[in-house]
Amino acid sequence: MKLSTTQVWVLDQDEAVTFWTDKVGFEIKEDVTIAELGNFRWLTVGPKNQDGTAIVLMAIPGQPVMDDGTKATVEDLVSKGFATAIFFTTDDAFAAYDELVANGVDVIDRPTEQPYGIDFGFRDPSGNSYRVAQRTPIG
Repeated sequence: MKLSTTQVWVLDQDEAVTFWTDKVGFEIKEDVTIAELGNFRWLTVGPKNQDGTAIVLMAIPGQPVMDDGTKATVEDLVSKGFATAIFFTTDDAFAAYDELVANGVDVIDRPTEQPYGIDFGFRDPSGNSYRVAQRTPIG
């Protein structure tokens, strides 16, 4: 088995894809609307130099998938940054940080030395939190 995609809930797919392509520098991997499923939109993004792995930018569904109360709860959790756990790696955490800041990304903290490497976080427009690490080789 190989990891293919991971999903994040987003409040607005158009805003999310603009964030990931224009500010983070990813590319659209797939953008398909399926009329037979009520115009369900399958939208994925990923690094330009990494084939076969993508993030699904999933709209939070309403009825019949989620009742109104569940949808509101998910939207609240997403906006607070408690619905995502995606970790990225980089060869240069300081350069990645500088690029994201220059592109207007909401970074949560500055790159900081940790036992496992150099690490910092950022948020997307929906409120999801992400971590970026320059890992220290183990061993």
